[in-house]
Amino acid sequence: MKPCSEACEQNKQPIRDVLAEYLSESRRVLEIGSGTGQHAVYFAAAFPHLTWLASDVAENHPGIRAWLAEADLPNLQGPLALDVTRQPWPVGEVDTVFSANTVHIMHWPAVERMFAGIGRLLPPQGRFLLYGPFNLGGEYTAESNRRFDAWLKARDPDMGVRDLEDLDHLASDHDLLRIALHDMPADNKLVVWQKCRVIER
Repeated sequence: MKPCSEACEQNKQPIRDVLAEYLSESRRVLEIGSGTGQHAVYFAAAFPHLTWLASDVAENHPGIRAWLAEADLPNLQGPLALDVTRQPWPVGEVDTVFSANTVHIMHWPAVERMFAGIGRLLPPQGRFLLYGPFNLGGEYTAESNRRFDAWLKARDPDMGVRDLEDLDHLASDHDLLRIALHDMPADNKLVVWQKCRVIER
C-alpha cells in the first residue's frame, strides 16, 4: 500500500507553478527527502523534459518505490539512498536541487551538511529550491508557524522552524546566493538560491 501525505496533495500544484519559473532549462533535478514519493511523481510528470531523481534515507524507500512503480515514468529515477550527513553522496551531475519540508525536521548539523553537499554538487548557476515554513528576522511569519514550531520542539528540541537569515548565511558559505523568495499557501515559502559563477582571475 502506498503511503499518502495530505500536505503533499495540497501543496504540489502551488509548488509546481513556482518550479515552472526555474526548471525550463534544467535537465537533471535531485530531490532531497522525497518522503512518500508523491512530489517526485507529480513533478516528473509535470516536467517531462527533465530527469527527476528521487532520494531519501533507506527507511522511506519502500513507499517511494510504490509510487514510482505505479507511475512508471521514463524521466523519474531512484530512489537514491541519500543521507545528507554521509559523504560522498551517491549522485551524478545535476543542475538543480529541490527539497520540501526537510530543514525543520533535520537537526542543525544535518542542515549544515546538506548545504555543504549542495554547494559541492551544483555547477555555477545551478539552483537550490527549498519549500517550507521559515522565520524572517527571527520572528514567526504566522501564528500557525509558532504552533508548528512548538509541536516540533516538543517532539525533538533539535527540530524547529529555521530562520531564513541563518540559512542565507549558511548558503553563502557554500557560494549560494538567494535570488528569490516566494510566498506560498498555508504560511509557507519557497526559497531559491543560485550557485555563484566562478570568476577567472
